[in-house]
Amino acid sequence: MRRIISATVVALLAAQPVSAETFRWAGKTDPQTMDPHAVNSAPVLGFLNNVYEGLMRRDQNMQIEGALATHWEPIGSEGWRFHLREGVTFQNGSPFTAADVLFSYKRATLPQSDVASWFASVADVKIIDDYTVEFHTVAPNPIFPDTITNFMIMDQEWTEANDAAVPAKDAENYATRHANGTGAFKVVDRQPDLKTVVEPFADWWDEATHNITRAEYTPIQNPATAVAALLSGEVDMINPVPTQDVARLSHNADVKVLEDIEARVIMFGFSNQADTLKYTDDAGEPNPFKDPRVRMAVNHAINVDAIVQTIMRGSAQPVSQLVSPAMRGYSEKLADRPAYDLDKARALLAEAGYADGFSFGLKCPNNRYINDEAVCQAAVGMLAQIGLDVELEAMPVSNYWGELRAGNFDMYMLGWSPGSFDAEHPIRFLVTTPDPEKKLGSWNFGGFSNDKIDALLPQIQSEIDDTKRQALLDDSVKILQDEAGYVPMYVQALLWGARENVDLVQRADNFFILRWVTVN
Repeated sequence: MRRIISATVVALLAAQPVSAETFRWAGKTDPQTMDPHAVNSAPVLGFLNNVYEGLMRRDQNMQIEGALATHWEPIGSEGWRFHLREGVTFQNGSPFTAADVLFSYKRATLPQSDVASWFASVADVKIIDDYTVEFHTVAPNPIFPDTITNFMIMDQEWTEANDAAVPAKDAENYATRHANGTGAFKVVDRQPDLKTVVEPFADWWDEATHNITRAEYTPIQNPATAVAALLSGEVDMINPVPTQDVARLSHNADVKVLEDIEARVIMFGFSNQADTLKYTDDAGEPNPFKDPRVRMAVNHAINVDAIVQTIMRGSAQPVSQLVSPAMRGYSEKLADRPAYDLDKARALLAEAGYADGFSFGLKCPNNRYINDEAVCQAAVGMLAQIGLDVELEAMPVSNYWGELRAGNFDMYMLGWSPGSFDAEHPIRFLVTTPDPEKKLGSWNFGGFSNDKIDALLPQIQSEIDDTKRQALLDDSVKILQDEAGYVPMYVQALLWGARENVDLVQRADNFFILRWVTVN
């Protein structure tokens, strides 16, 4: 495991800034939008953490620290009071005040927003003065600050003046290609799927510890092309490094590989509520995935250990839940995942009335997660062993989310990293019965629903006693495992490559933060 956090370099730069050329980096996926409330995905939120800021932020070790709020405290059991940083300006020169926080809250909770679930527990937001704002919750919520670390604040005047007061999730507005944050970098050129250029914001409120004068991001979908660009010096950093190239790059003196484990769980989901299948010759037939025995059969048929060893080359960790063991609220007592057992899988299918199997469609991305299409192809072969005939359709992530939101799947792949680093997060987004009015279940594409879990969620959110709260989380995990609502497979690896003269920080949420980059 190799993590590069050069405190020495940071200290030297603070004393004597070093001039740097343009920094160039590449990834598999282009951020879908520059709008911080339109798409709740890591490529978008990770990139925009360099441009926009929230009330708080996470440091190099994922601990929360102040950003646009200097400090905060609970208001008894009614919510949280945030004290805002004075003297902050947006990148167009407009002053930042509590009015921008309230505006951003209202915008982020609109039906067109993809981040509304962050505020499911909020009853009201009140401005006390220009630099004090209160979030009132429907019940005590001890983890509320953790849940909104990626809630980014927009300039009300700029957003309204450019007719972007409503997020454009499946369309475009001015905020789709333009940005005006308070962060360390400002967007100066946005060419979707080609190149996005940022430059340092000279009037940023914090002290800059980087030495970047200009940074260019380029999406490169082909892994071999990305590696070649790194080796030639065309780019200074790539994310991810293909697993098959880790050893080769590790022995090259001009580059270095940074390895760690991400917070992201890779899983399969089902069309739990659809009445009929949508794909293959069985399209229109009753949907077998409504039966938990069929979903459990799939769990038993997926050989996760083989995927980790052969496709991920050991750079991943099998997991039994929607969060990794590093997350708060992980259930230690339910750590075992269903055993790889083809006989058990076949028996469950027969019990459910599918002894001869059936056919269905599997949707997967081909440029979002490490080896995503290869993992899906492996799953197709594994499921064939229990009589399931799977038609795989893999596509770029720019098309993929729209397909999932439209319900165009029988089974699908998803990766999830909890922004709060708490097990409550995926319950709220992935497991709770979808309810737009309550801002719940916004990424529960298959419509999994269980009344007991729905009742547990508000208790999990409001319980202050850690032991009692863990018991509630254990109960929810047990229900989800018994119902086989998803197929959790493994925690994805963090594999980054950089030129030897680059110092940077690899954070567990896979967000690449430019303000920690130095080029020597």
